[in-house]
Amino acid sequence: MYTIMVVEDERRLREIIVKYFIAEGFKVLEAENGRAAIELVKMESVDVILMDVMMPELNGFEACKQIRTFSDALVIMLTARDDDEDKIKGFDCGADEYVTKPFSPKVLVARVNALLKRLGNKTEAQDYIQISGLKIYKENYEVYDMGKEVKLSPKEYDLLLLLVENRNAVLTRETILNKVWGYDYYGDYRTVDTHIKKLRKKLPHSSDAIKTIVKLGYKFEVK
Repeated sequence: MYTIMVVEDERRLREIIVKYFIAEGFKVLEAENGRAAIELVKMESVDVILMDVMMPELNGFEACKQIRTFSDALVIMLTARDDDEDKIKGFDCGADEYVTKPFSPKVLVARVNALLKRLGNKTEAQDYIQISGLKIYKENYEVYDMGKEVKLSPKEYDLLLLLVENRNAVLTRETILNKVWGYDYYGDYRTVDTHIKKLRKKLPHSSDAIKTIVKLGYKFEVK
């Protein structure tokens, strides 16, 4: 199932678009302005973003530009202006496609499906986890922090994945040692502390999420 986010300040139009994509089998998220869209993408894994251009608080161009710093979701701009300068501006901000209003919801769904098909079926896509600006590709062990690839050692990667998959749960040092290094590992708890220190240094944008729980262990905190 693909996840699509509809960013549109006109409530009635947003409801119509949402209805059509739900009927097509999409998981649908909604945002009424660009600022809300940015926060939502930080919290959820999103495959496609339908982004209105003219919105209060933060317009679609600026929202798209900011989202592009930490997400590679497909972005389709929705605009009432069929203007080449606007289209160029949208593409410069990182948009993948442009749809001019008014449009048929059925045609919009078809265009989105066609773009997704071109990118490949989701079942063939790599499995990944995205939390805020952190993205972890589980198939090829790649990690991106706010869009920048981070090189981790195998144990650093395993430690990060363990923390993220158990986010908001406190993991003791003993649990971490057993899960990452194995039950037959005879090292001490300082091994965990050293690797946590390295992770924080390599993940400057996400380091604050790695919390130390005094006398217990660590947790990856997501608010």
